[in-house]
Amino acid sequence: MTISFTNLDTTQRTHGVFAEVDPQYVSGSQLQRTLILGPMLSSGTATANEPFLATGASDVDAACGVSSVPALMYRQYIGQDSSGTVYILPQTEDPTAQAAAGSLLVAGTTTAAGTIALYVAGVKIQIGLSSGTTSTDVATAMAAKINATANLPVTATAQNGTVALTSLNKGMTGNEIDIRLNYLGVAGGEQTPSGITITIAAMAGGATNPTDNLATGLTNLSDMSFDFIVSPYTDSTSLGLLQTLLNDTDGRWSWNEMLYGGYFCAYRGTAGALTTFGNGRDEFTGSCLGFYDSPSPAWLWAADYAGASAVSLRADPGVPLQELILNVLAPPIASRFSRSIRNTLLYDGISTFTISASGQVVIDRAITFWQTDPSGAADITWLNVETPYSLTYVIRDIVAFLKANYGRKKLVADGTNIPGGSNMVTSQTVLAAAVGRYKILCDNGYAQDYDTFKANAAAENKGNGVVALLLPFHLVDQLRMIAIKVNFISGVAS
Repeated sequence: MTISFTNLDTTQRTHGVFAEVDPQYVSGSQLQRTLILGPMLSSGTATANEPFLATGASDVDAACGVSSVPALMYRQYIGQDSSGTVYILPQTEDPTAQAAAGSLLVAGTTTAAGTIALYVAGVKIQIGLSSGTTSTDVATAMAAKINATANLPVTATAQNGTVALTSLNKGMTGNEIDIRLNYLGVAGGEQTPSGITITIAAMAGGATNPTDNLATGLTNLSDMSFDFIVSPYTDSTSLGLLQTLLNDTDGRWSWNEMLYGGYFCAYRGTAGALTTFGNGRDEFTGSCLGFYDSPSPAWLWAADYAGASAVSLRADPGVPLQELILNVLAPPIASRFSRSIRNTLLYDGISTFTISASGQVVIDRAITFWQTDPSGAADITWLNVETPYSLTYVIRDIVAFLKANYGRKKLVADGTNIPGGSNMVTSQTVLAAAVGRYKILCDNGYAQDYDTFKANAAAENKGNGVVALLLPFHLVDQLRMIAIKVNFISGVAS
């Protein structure tokens, strides 16, 4: 037997008993960071287009600006994922960007005391009024209460009975700020005080996302890995930048980067608009949750969706994301999608949700944008969000195991008789180790079908110190449906 040492010098002549520690490494837990994108305000102190570690809501407020889109997204995200490692990548706004604007026009005079239940970006604002309050005073009170409410992405001014709202951030994200009255309805104790009417003009006019700055920021990520990227942007240019960042040719899913990751977004629209949006994309690295008529902005849906998903995927990427509860406001009953429409959306690259009996938003099915293979044929290889994250886990585990155990070995020809304890390996030695590690992954529920894997895995010594491995992973599936066929016999006698 030949026993090799890495550092211990057996030729040195001093006497003693010496021990070299040579641990048999096993893979530890994988660090999976989150990255939240978003436009910062001019009051923010962060360096634009450079990622920074988020260490608390107040720090993100200071860095990006109080009530900025990334600051509000961060708050929403940590409501789901309080222990994750979160970075923020803030962008300065495009110099040509326009802020979104909306208004509330008040008419009449209250004839009885009451309370206005106003919702701005999903935040409930209550304005108590006495009888005889004029429209001008109502508007003044509303504007004051809006400006005094924390974590609102708007400012308000009142004049002649009209409340004018302007988004703090410029760009298209401001168009997502929903304004509505009496979300809970009369049954929930919400109705406009008698004698006045309030007419809402929805937020609109926000234009020009900071795509140039986003491109710079994504480049500045360098080789830091981010498994969960949260995007407030859904314009084709911004999502195209994320698709390029994550592509498997020369991006983060390529052989030479192996950083992996995926992005999460949300899109507000009718079933038709969502179908059009989903069919306009076709990548496995992005996932979009579609909804219609919720008081919560799409970028808060995106943050919540990503946060809930990240917690589950970090714990076990093979467990389905279905049934996870989201902390966003559900659309009114009339605006919810039927099972038939949800099924259609799931064939068009859009993830879906249901509403529980208690009114909570619950993930129905989480899918990626992937719909066709490179030839254009319908394909389900990358359909489920769990698939790329399961594959990432298995790849990282195998790679870490092989690097730890074969990082400094001498490669010899297959068939060489290697004495025990030697520092020499063959391609078949490496293959046997990989097969053994795959068995552990199967035992732990990250992969399956060990016997088939073992029969089909192969290794080849390519020369020049290169070992090529063929590893046919078979990932675990997710239980999606239990189909029951009920046979019965009537109790009525013939």
